[in-house]
Amino acid sequence: MSICYLEKERLFWLDTPHSTYLIGIAAKEGFLGHVYYGQKLSDVSGALSLLRLSEPPFTPDVNDRDRSSFFDAFPFEYSSNGVGDFRESSLRICCTKNGQDAVSLVYKKHEIQKGKGKLIGLPATFGSEEEVTTLVITCEDPVTGIVVELSYSTFEDADAIARSVRIVNGSDDAVYLKKVMSACLDLEARDFDILTLHGSWARERIQERKPLGHGVFSVASLRGESSHQEHPFLALMGKDAGQDRGDVYGFHFVYSGNFLAMAQRSQFDQVRICMGIHPENFCWKLDPGESFQAPEVILVYSSEGLGGMTRSFHDLYRRHLIRSSYLHKNRPVLINNWEATYFDFNAEKLLDIAKESAKLGIEMLVLDDGWFGNRFDDNRSLGDWQVNEEKLQGSLGELVSKVNALGMKFGLWFEPEMISPDSKLYEAHPDWAIQIQGRRACRARNQLVLDVTRGEVREHILAQIFEVLHSANVEYVKWDMNRPLTDLGSANLPADRQGELCHRYVLGMYEMQERLLSEFPNLLLENCSGGGGRFDPGMLYYSPQIWCSDDTDAVERLRIQEGTALVYPLSCMGAHVSVCPNHTVGRSTPFATRGQVALAGTFGYELDVTKLSDEDKVCIPKQIRAYHALNEHIREGRYYRLASSLEKRDFDCFEIVREDEGAALVFATQVLATPNMRSRCIPLQGLCEDAKYRIYEVSLEKEELMEDTENVVSGGILMHAGLILKRPWGDFKTQLLYLERIS
Repeated sequence: MSICYLEKERLFWLDTPHSTYLIGIAAKEGFLGHVYYGQKLSDVSGALSLLRLSEPPFTPDVNDRDRSSFFDAFPFEYSSNGVGDFRESSLRICCTKNGQDAVSLVYKKHEIQKGKGKLIGLPATFGSEEEVTTLVITCEDPVTGIVVELSYSTFEDADAIARSVRIVNGSDDAVYLKKVMSACLDLEARDFDILTLHGSWARERIQERKPLGHGVFSVASLRGESSHQEHPFLALMGKDAGQDRGDVYGFHFVYSGNFLAMAQRSQFDQVRICMGIHPENFCWKLDPGESFQAPEVILVYSSEGLGGMTRSFHDLYRRHLIRSSYLHKNRPVLINNWEATYFDFNAEKLLDIAKESAKLGIEMLVLDDGWFGNRFDDNRSLGDWQVNEEKLQGSLGELVSKVNALGMKFGLWFEPEMISPDSKLYEAHPDWAIQIQGRRACRARNQLVLDVTRGEVREHILAQIFEVLHSANVEYVKWDMNRPLTDLGSANLPADRQGELCHRYVLGMYEMQERLLSEFPNLLLENCSGGGGRFDPGMLYYSPQIWCSDDTDAVERLRIQEGTALVYPLSCMGAHVSVCPNHTVGRSTPFATRGQVALAGTFGYELDVTKLSDEDKVCIPKQIRAYHALNEHIREGRYYRLASSLEKRDFDCFEIVREDEGAALVFATQVLATPNMRSRCIPLQGLCEDAKYRIYEVSLEKEELMEDTENVVSGGILMHAGLILKRPWGDFKTQLLYLERIS
């Protein structure tokens, strides 16, 4: 069993394949303290000394006159509030009787169980009794009657720990939860760097590393979604940590709404990490006996640098988070009509695109925005999910049948959470929009947000969507969300529950997606939010892929996809080949380069194929065949980052190793050419040191492996010395190498 309790030592011992996590019970009162998290231990004798219980200020049962000093330094497993710990708190409540918010938790009991239960209404990791062990530690505040259940799940096949928190009101009066963090971790004094992902629309998830100084550093979202701007992830890194060496602690929040992730370096150089729902605009009423389930946080420790952390997240999400039947399948190569037509289309134009696409081997046509209601621009009709048969020159079923007759599948775009003020739905139910009465509405893209906390709203929207999907053979849905939440008011919630709106909104959205998949279990769902504004682990529970960014420029996508791949499997990243000059940045890159960059994701096209040059058209069948030949390797292989265009703007390189086949793919992109330079020497990773590898250059244009018969190199040379990579001539050039193990 990977979790045990050492009763004599009062120590909880949690193991993953390569890490150990220790929790101790201190003093007679039963304070729960974090003891250790790091490389796997075979013997934990003397571990409790790390709590420093034998040095001043000592524990309160020995020195109660300095209880505050004890609280201010003790490494709490779930930090208290208002009783002497002046660092970041994990839980803050307001008691209706006296209005006070102090909380101090002590250990009451625990249970170790095989398997892992669901988090009701929330996405969460899963696993069988053979794959997962779960520890639930119950703590209590004897004064307020608040009970806190801390859950820890370890996975037999992944170096990860899933943590979550459940709050129970054990008092006889209502309380208000003003802050509930899902995880807290106090680490020993160390000089850390902190790594986060930041950005904006069209430049999401860009890595940023900086020293962690004294005080508090945080990333957060108050937009009602995980956001383009900041990401629910952070990592602590040792100063010497890099891609393949050093200690890294990664934290990722399985949630799609407002979040706070913070790191605090204290006066004693201890570091506290807290992660959970953002306390601003959050206040949850708990009546006596009621409970609140907080979302889950994933913890990963790696002694093999960022690369080890990355592969642990990839393993966990592929094995224990993504549920879709498409997880281990090649996705259909689609063409989306958005950048080809925008709102200017009819059935004839769509069928012209479909006919030309089918000839070239494209497998699915996706009809984006503009097919419903009076939707001829983005100023109207959101919420009116009835097919505009005049625009489509017939029913949706007729159009889909014609597309299917070409041998293509069909997909459809929705934005179910939004409402246009100029719509039949708003005219009938203006109170269904999130709004503050008497305040001028804050519009974005001239649209408002539906209050999906309301059951009748969810029922109405889903009924429309189900009717559309049942009317035709729609096999793919793109679920979009194009604006943040503002004007936080619900006509359905009483005054003392208005602070529940943002979290209830996320729960309502999760319920809608769960019901969509229950109604259409074979549907391929792709989530989107103005590009990558809601790209988070919570959404992966419902959709195996998420649109990575509205910026499809190949050069910009290098760093966007690098940041995304830091924590997400490549098969999650929606990636398309688009037209040049690129619609977002105006850059022109070779068609082959756009294709190779998109191969590192789900792969598809976002252009008008009828207007492509013959030179570009001839590339499409070759790229599609390459996708089907290589995608299993890309989708299932282990990812190694070799060079970053963020660090050196001229070059980008990563490797994908299939350990079961003894083969590797190396993706390289020369962003900018440099004069008078020799070939590059790139040390590889993940190979067998004693094996020999034959190296082929893969030509997508010629559809062949170009073998240098003398190019057989040992794994040791390739990893410790490097692979010689010739520099191509020109900017924005890609190279793809295949390494076959021959001994």
